[in-house]
Amino acid sequence: MVSIPAPAPVPWKLHDRIAWAANLVLAIAGFIGIILALSTLKKIERQTRAAEVAAEAAARHAETSLLSAQALRDAERPWLLISVEPSPSIANSFTVIATNRGRTPAQVVSTAEQIMIAIDESRLSRIPEYQNEKTDFPLAPIILLPGESTAIKPFCREDLKGLCQSDEALRRIEDWEDKVYLFGKIVYKDLIERPDKQIHETAWCCWYIHGKGTSGLVIAGPPNYNQHT
Repeated sequence: MVSIPAPAPVPWKLHDRIAWAANLVLAIAGFIGIILALSTLKKIERQTRAAEVAAEAAARHAETSLLSAQALRDAERPWLLISVEPSPSIANSFTVIATNRGRTPAQVVSTAEQIMIAIDESRLSRIPEYQNEKTDFPLAPIILLPGESTAIKPFCREDLKGLCQSDEALRRIEDWEDKVYLFGKIVYKDLIERPDKQIHETAWCCWYIHGKGTSGLVIAGPPNYNQHT
């Protein structure tokens, strides 16, 4: 049996060696480039996330600052609050009073009022409806400094006679089968705020309690009848 000698290896030419080395270098460079790119993307992702967190924190801070500024403005603005005072000289006579409980002056713009007889406050309309609106104030405007008050609605026992059309209607009120509600609003201007934020309104409602010999007037009514803006 005759053995065939193995073919001689083909010599590796210098050109091939250089090409192989160049390809190897390119492959290594490409791999390194991919690693660097991935690292850069991760850094960008972390920076983006950090920027988002910072933006969210800035937004929360801005919102908090805005609420603080609004709270400060609300604390400094005028607030007209309603109370009822009995007459010191006339029995069973009362006056609805508006008092500036804020820290800055308020100018009264208008008032409105209404009187209704109903079984209870649930029978009142959902939104107050006023008939007697007064805007004809004297040339000298009513300006209430902090702590000052103004009378906006007097009512006494004798006024009830004009509301009742019959003795039966009066009896029902005396027996609390029907109730008398006085309600209204006072519109006023904040003198230190910018024009588009100046106008405010206080709505009020009272229940007139007519007893056999004495009467009373107390704050009552649904929330819509006792609002502040």
